[in-house]
Amino acid sequence: MDINSIILAGGKSLRLGRDKISEKIGSRSLLEQVISRVDDLSRKIIIVTAQGRTFPYLTGDPKVKIVSDIFPGSGSLGGIYTGLVESDSFYNLVVAADMPFLNRPLLEYMVEVSPGYDFVLPRVKNFFEPLHAVYSRNCIGPARTLLERGRRVIIELFDHVKVRFIEAEEIDRFDPEHLSFFNINTENDLEYARKLAEGNIS
Repeated sequence: MDINSIILAGGKSLRLGRDKISEKIGSRSLLEQVISRVDDLSRKIIIVTAQGRTFPYLTGDPKVKIVSDIFPGSGSLGGIYTGLVESDSFYNLVVAADMPFLNRPLLEYMVEVSPGYDFVLPRVKNFFEPLHAVYSRNCIGPARTLLERGRRVIIELFDHVKVRFIEAEEIDRFDPEHLSFFNINTENDLEYARKLAEGNIS
């Protein structure tokens, strides 16, 4: 299916104390790691970030488009809205820029089951992963309405669009350790990711 990927890169990295997506995991920055995981799945890659933020090492890549939040300071929902508005694909894979171990087969599966739905996301027990999801452009209107009301909780979209949950048993077929959802917030997370990438943790 013809899709674009939207990478949310607007976080302030407050817990790490520095720009985490520029940190290296192996030979590439965290953001580059995420791009590499979605590249083959995507016709275009849209990176949503804060106003004035640039990524010089991505300059010149015709597949990558960097855009600024339409609703600054509105969190991940605002980033998702911006990415969907900027995308010319009906279905869009949305991931966070700090998830270095995205699982290609799981992402492909989510894309494959998305026709007929507007919001496809993993659910493990009572936990949802809305930053590892497929969104259709039908989410644009409801997301804008929520943002204009000052609402920023992504799962409030559940009441307004057609949702498909990817359950734990489905996830386990592709990613039994659920590393897809591992994201980096702290120094310990960063160190763990580097060891994992180097194969020093089984």
